[in-house]
Amino acid sequence: MKNLLCFGDSNTFGTNPAQPGTRHPFGVRWTGRLATMLNPEWRVIEEGMGGRTTVFDNPLEPQRAGIQALPIVLQSHRPLDCAIVSLGTNDLKEIFHASPRTIAAAAEQVCAAIRDYPYGGCGPAPKILLVSPIAVKPGISRSPYVGFDEDAVERSHRLAPFYREVAERNDWMFLDAATVAEASDVDKLHMDPENHARLADAIADILRIEFTD
Repeated sequence: MKNLLCFGDSNTFGTNPAQPGTRHPFGVRWTGRLATMLNPEWRVIEEGMGGRTTVFDNPLEPQRAGIQALPIVLQSHRPLDCAIVSLGTNDLKEIFHASPRTIAAAAEQVCAAIRDYPYGGCGPAPKILLVSPIAVKPGISRSPYVGFDEDAVERSHRLAPFYREVAERNDWMFLDAATVAEASDVDKLHMDPENHARLADAIADILRIEFTD
């Protein structure tokens, strides 16, 4: 059995855009669909959290920096065969003033922390799939989820090339989620069931190719 860590934000958690504050059922979330598609060869570990950033501390949403959570997560779930990192959307919030290049560099730090963690007898380090997030949509500044200005839309569309460069330089797998899925028109931020399914399909295809013996 292979162990797969899915480390992300509210779209990994499965926040339901149609009902703010609620969560899609397990079988609807991309992580849950992936578990069904890959079973019985894989154990999928969900580690999604609303508001999670790559490395940035948000005083309005404390304890959300992904890189700070990683040591506990990795210690708890090792050994790991693969880790999916899907972060960056919350880095677009106005409070951080982060460029796409800066956000990609922060995502690289998170992936490097996974690669370099001392797994001890539960090694080696897992393979890494870096996912550039879906784009946020116009109107995000009026979304129920505060913190985004409208310029987040344009910056979200420029993330993928920087993420791809990071992945290629480090020999990590890469997926531009915006090529297969999109945010709901309801809250401009979170995926509906159809788009969770599309993302799960794309990730499953990558993993099947990478881990084919």
